[in-house]
This record gives sequence, C-alpha cells and structure tokens, in this order.
Amino acid sequence: QVQLVESGGGLVQAGGSLRLSCAASGGTFSSYTMGWFRQAPGKEREFVAAISWRTISYADSVKGRCTISRDNAKNTVYLQMNSLKPEDTAVYYCAADTAQRMRTGSHFYDSWGQGTQVTVSS
Repeated sequence: QVQLVESGGGLVQAGGSLRLSCAASGGTFSSYTMGWFRQAPGKEREFVAAISWRTISYADSVKGRCTISRDNAKNTVYLQMNSLKPEDTAVYYCAADTAQRMRTGSHFYDSWGQGTQVTVSS
C-alpha cells in the first residue's frame, strides 16, 4: 500500500491561489491514478481532479480554475488552484487508485492521505 502525505493548504482570500502537493512512498507511483478529493463540513467527500498515466479529469466545479499534474521522478502529485472561492473551503485529500484506469469515485481509491485544510475567506 502506498503512503500519501499532503501539504500546501492554508488560508487564502477569495481570488487567490494555492498549490497542494502530495508525496507518495511505497508502491509503483507512476502506474497509479492519483486523485484529489475534498470534504467540506457537513458534506460528503467529493471528487476534484484525477490524473492517470494518460488522462486527466476535473470536476465541473473546478474546471478552468484547477490544474492537476504529477512528477513521477519525485513521486508527487500537485493541485494548482486559482481563482479560489469561499465554497472551495474544505479538507483536501490525496488518494491513489492502483488500477490503471481513470475513475472518479472515491470508493475506487485504495490509499488516502491525512488531508490538508484549505480555507478561502470572502
């Protein structure tokens, strides 16, 4: 099982930017589909973005504002978030899907990080 550690969260004003990072250890990182999910207080965990070895997928709510990328040499996946809105406030989780497929359902992901808080003030 792969271990995941997120970083880069924080407090930012609306319209600002943050770059989240997720460092992976163990397993074969380059073969995994890596995803970002978020969970706001009182809400279910929701898909944000994912990147496989050949495809990228975004939730409609972040499309055009977020960019997911990966550096297989560093075993790291990133989420660049721009034009942040107060509704983006949530705990952001990194997750790994060992199947080499693009899947956006959280139940497909085998390993999860501890999460990093993103707070966007209005």
